[in-house]
Amino acid sequence: MRIHYQTLAAWIGVYFLLTLLPMALALAFERPPVRAFAIELGVLLGLLGLGVLAMQLVISGRHPWFARGIGQDNLLQFHRQMGIFAWLLVLAHPATLLSAEPAFLDYLHPGDEPLRAFFLSATLIATTLLIVTSLWRVGMKLQYEWWRALHGLLAFFVVSTGIGHALMVSNYTAGWPVRIALTVAVGAALLLLIDARLLRPWRLKTKPWLVTKADAIDGDATRLVLQADNHQGIQFKPGQYVWITLGDSPFSLQQHPFSIHSNADSPTRLEFTVKHAGDFTNSISAIKAGSRAWVEGPYGVFTLDLSNDRDTIMVVGGVGITPIMSMLRSCATAHSRKKLLLLYANENRASVLFWDELIKLSEHLDLKVVHVLKEPPEDWDEEQGFIDDKLLTKYIKNARSQTDYYVCGPPPLMNGVESALRKRDVPLQHIFSERFNLV
Repeated sequence: MRIHYQTLAAWIGVYFLLTLLPMALALAFERPPVRAFAIELGVLLGLLGLGVLAMQLVISGRHPWFARGIGQDNLLQFHRQMGIFAWLLVLAHPATLLSAEPAFLDYLHPGDEPLRAFFLSATLIATTLLIVTSLWRVGMKLQYEWWRALHGLLAFFVVSTGIGHALMVSNYTAGWPVRIALTVAVGAALLLLIDARLLRPWRLKTKPWLVTKADAIDGDATRLVLQADNHQGIQFKPGQYVWITLGDSPFSLQQHPFSIHSNADSPTRLEFTVKHAGDFTNSISAIKAGSRAWVEGPYGVFTLDLSNDRDTIMVVGGVGITPIMSMLRSCATAHSRKKLLLLYANENRASVLFWDELIKLSEHLDLKVVHVLKEPPEDWDEEQGFIDDKLLTKYIKNARSQTDYYVCGPPPLMNGVESALRKRDVPLQHIFSERFNLV
């Protein structure tokens, strides 16, 4: 995915400054007498862990103003890695202190300070539960909807007990100025979580959508069409996605991301194609016309710039075609003069989406569509197998900096194609990709 390096560097700088904020606030005011190095190290690890945990609430909130241009998929991967790092910091905090001074074990004893002992024990247990249920959710057969609710509650609880523990210890946090400053800083992150999980759905109540179509189609999928109900809809760019809640209320555990593949010139009408891949997606075709829906977004930077005529090569697999369809439809509406090549991989002929429409688009655009099937029928005369380096070489003989490359599909396909493009010295700023494993 194309990222402006100045933006990325600035974002990383701001992020690390904010994670260091609890530590900086604790050191900025009146300092207590210095103790052994290992003890001070253990304390600072705890303050750093609190800063990382607080920033986890900000990263995961899907705030449009936060890290604009970085991409939600990249933020999610960063969120996952920093979650593990925060867990290690939380574990290292008491471990380092106990190794330096075993008397700190009294902090876990509920005798004199039961609330302090509760905050520390609860933070350790809840953080571990938060990480375990996230890393092994599928193996634990924990439904996404229930995991999402549990994840939000645990995150709020962990940060709340973390700041409670820091204030109860009263070493670096003995004075009122540092207590107030820490509470405001960490409290802001907690408020952002409340905004994302409670206030945002409340705001969505003013912009309902109506389901006008939910029909099963070829390719084991459902075509879902939403119409804005007495509002102006949403402005989106070709290739972006939204989070959809189906039902009478936006306050629901059932919220899932889907790429918009309708024309970007129609903000009041949104069209999606949902591949049947689980309980929720299998049930969408049973949704009746007239049902209510709620749309949050748009999100994503996997978008096509219609203002230029740069050659564009799109390499996609399976349902990864959906954001590409929005791009192609928008190109047709804008009478784009781009030279377009689409390499589209699927399991078999029955799993191909938009077959007929791609033929029609090829008649109106300078578009060449190459279908690649893993299990082709006997009379198949196009490509078969996988989109690998050999096939890319056949269709991309000369990788040029004047060409944009869009890659979307299953992770193995994306990893292979991105590596192949980099080996061909395609500049990173001309490779667009977005991983849609957001749930």
